[in-house]
Amino acid sequence: MKSEIVSIHARQVLDCKCRPMVEVDVVTEDGSAGRGCAPTGSSVGAAEAYVLRDEDKKEYHGLGVRKAVENVNRIIAPALLGKDVECLADIDAVMLELDGTPGKTRLGGNAIYSVSIACFRAAAALNKKPLYEYIAGRKIKTVPVPSFNIVNGGRYENLTQPFNEFIIMPYGADHIDQAVEMGVLVFQELEAVLGKYLGHKPAVAPSYGYAAPSGDPEVVLELMEETVKRCGWQGRIGFALDCASSEMYEKETNSYLLKGRRISADEMIAYSEKLTERFPFVFIEDLLDEEDWEAYERAHQRIRLTNLIGDDLVATNLDRLKKAYQMSALDGFILKPNQVGTITEAMDTYRFARKNGMLAIPSGRAGGVIGDVVMDLALGLEVGFIKNGAPRSGERIDKLNVLMRACDMNPGCSISDIRGLLKFKK
Repeated sequence: MKSEIVSIHARQVLDCKCRPMVEVDVVTEDGSAGRGCAPTGSSVGAAEAYVLRDEDKKEYHGLGVRKAVENVNRIIAPALLGKDVECLADIDAVMLELDGTPGKTRLGGNAIYSVSIACFRAAAALNKKPLYEYIAGRKIKTVPVPSFNIVNGGRYENLTQPFNEFIIMPYGADHIDQAVEMGVLVFQELEAVLGKYLGHKPAVAPSYGYAAPSGDPEVVLELMEETVKRCGWQGRIGFALDCASSEMYEKETNSYLLKGRRISADEMIAYSEKLTERFPFVFIEDLLDEEDWEAYERAHQRIRLTNLIGDDLVATNLDRLKKAYQMSALDGFILKPNQVGTITEAMDTYRFARKNGMLAIPSGRAGGVIGDVVMDLALGLEVGFIKNGAPRSGERIDKLNVLMRACDMNPGCSISDIRGLLKFKK
């Protein structure tokens, strides 16, 4: 049968941060091929699938993935030879059984996920379709609105900005080319605005945005607001935050860091509510710690002018999303398939969200790759908007090119109209 798997081979390659990652090639009987690899994040949720690394300090400071590669070549590959590449759920089920652990700690989530993607792509190649069209089951009609992570928080030498990502989203663009241009030009103009505020050229942060100029989130947002106005796009560009609050949460005191002091969850909720009354937020992500479920429930009841989104809280895990839905704790989640470890599980989580009116926002990872399968999911599922990084590094620019290319190659395709998803005061 032409769709039977005849070859699976894994190797170690590098992600955009020069950290080792697993890459897998899958080939079918008729020669159709698919390739998959497993990027990883900088902010990693505790509930994510396990990334198996070698811990050998002599190679890449312990970050090598040769054990995961060996697990693909010696354990996974023999079990999948002869399987039908179009039956991805069955393939993923075999790998989950082989691993036998809740967090994929035996074989490694990075090993399993890379194989899952490679099989997915081989199936699309077998059908002679782009993967996004294979996912959609037809020609696509829309492409999502991109967003741009332009200022990066974190701990710097002379300040700590507790919020991880400051994001702009050109929701008022007329077409995808304009949306990309708006994001790029605001990002470029921001360099001058930050330079004037700082008195020197802004630094480049590890995630390729500008390093936060202040530990006060409002200062950063005001500078972003000024930049948007200088570009003449006020009323057409919204903001978003990825707070990544688990990174700044202190379990011993049950407190969060903000403006140099420790505050409670309720103080964080009240502060964020005031931000949404002042700035046009499309969404706020990971406002609270990844296990602070009750506080998320309170936040969702109180904050009405934006969409509350879970990343570390959900980790693309169906059970965690169900819990968030039952508690009415969120409006949606960040779709990062490698967090859960297989395409099948990620799609199950997506389908639950869609069925129950929750947003699913595809996103790459900090340690990204060119040709990320997340973009095929974003296009094929025809979501309203996605998360992009700063328009500075190759794999992030690649994601923008994917959007523009797909729109051009599908006549009649348009940018998604997300105005109905916006909750802020126009």
